[in-house]
Amino acid sequence: MDVIALLPRLHLLRFPVGQAYLWRDGDESTLIDAGPAGSAGWIAARVPGRLRRIVLTHFHEDHVGGAGELAAMTGAEVLAHRLDAPAVRGEVPGPPPVFEDWERPLHAEALRQLPQGEFTRPPRLTELSDGDDLDFGGGARVVHVPGHTPGSIALHLPRHGVLFAGDTVAASPTDGMPVPGVFNVDRSHTLASYAQLAALVPNLTCVGHGAPIMGAWTPVPASTPIPPPPSPA
Repeated sequence: MDVIALLPRLHLLRFPVGQAYLWRDGDESTLIDAGPAGSAGWIAARVPGRLRRIVLTHFHEDHVGGAGELAAMTGAEVLAHRLDAPAVRGEVPGPPPVFEDWERPLHAEALRQLPQGEFTRPPRLTELSDGDDLDFGGGARVVHVPGHTPGSIALHLPRHGVLFAGDTVAASPTDGMPVPGVFNVDRSHTLASYAQLAALVPNLTCVGHGAPIMGAWTPVPASTPIPPPPSPA
């Protein structure tokens, strides 16, 4: 696990599978995604000042596994889209992905690297909807981007040109270009959401897997073959 500075206020926290982002406003910080179970202590030691909130882009365990424990340690508010909230709370199982054939071995390898068993769920959860504004980064807009999961969200900080895309967008391991995320509940919806995020014309796109993408980008056409990544994505 390591920490990478992206901007004076923004750091990437990288885990064996996936990553999270830490945004700082003065003596308060916001965490976007919380890594897998067992990450909370490591994250807490790297938060400057008070951790005010944890925003979850979707319910998958590599993004929410550390949220409950970290919230209990810090008192941070945990937020997720209302459609993914029941799965985040553990009230229902989240809907499984509809795999492309080449995705199956990648998913199996990702699961092998993640902690097994149940993890601590957030004690409280604030439900979000499309268009909600959050008080960090000069105003962060919630963008509902269904497809990867029903309640996947992105966060757009227009004042800073920063977009947190969750797993709707990934960086290609071959050339770093933005491609649609994998392991989707509905790939057609993911493709539409991916194009929706490109239209925001971000200067920096922070993805759930792969290197952050610098500059505006153009979505690849839906008919373009996308090579499978060599590692979990």
